[in-house]
Amino acid sequence: MLLVIETLYPKRNLSVVNQRHKIYPYLLRGLEIGRPHQVWSTDITYIPMSKGFVYLVAVMDWYSRCVLSRQVSTTMDADFCVDALEEAIENYGCPEIFTSVLKGNGIKSSMDGKYRWVDNVFVERSWRSVKYEAVYLKAYDTVAQARQSLQRYFVFYNERRRHQSLNKQTSGSVYCQYADKDACIIGKGL
Repeated sequence: MLLVIETLYPKRNLSVVNQRHKIYPYLLRGLEIGRPHQVWSTDITYIPMSKGFVYLVAVMDWYSRCVLSRQVSTTMDADFCVDALEEAIENYGCPEIFTSVLKGNGIKSSMDGKYRWVDNVFVERSWRSVKYEAVYLKAYDTVAQARQSLQRYFVFYNERRRHQSLNKQTSGSVYCQYADKDACIIGKGL
């Protein structure tokens, strides 16, 4: 009997682009983000529960780091992501640039394989905050508990949690300083 041992490692060309997918230009290189609604991004993470997990998606304004909408789902389908985006657009209007593929609403999409990781850096940082400041401190037994806890956390995140990168201001206050005051619903429960 011959035993063959093989090293497992990532093979070459794992990031080769599928030619059927539309590629959008990267619009953020060298762009100074100077106001709300200029750039939004989104990401999905999983939230562990006492048994299993749920998925969490958030839409974030880059300038203020304000979480404009979020949704929780038990499945990783596109519907809850679209719902979160539609909620953000309905409540806050359309951004100029969104770091994902969008066709409607006249929003420019930004995409580039080489620098794509940078697009989600702000949302990824918020995932670390939500997990260490809320999720890991609890063991959610039900999806309803997870939703309620995350709702409370994001109100805290936008309205009370001060951000070093925002000169110790809250993301909600920075957002509302520059956004249309009539459309500013941050602090009304997200």
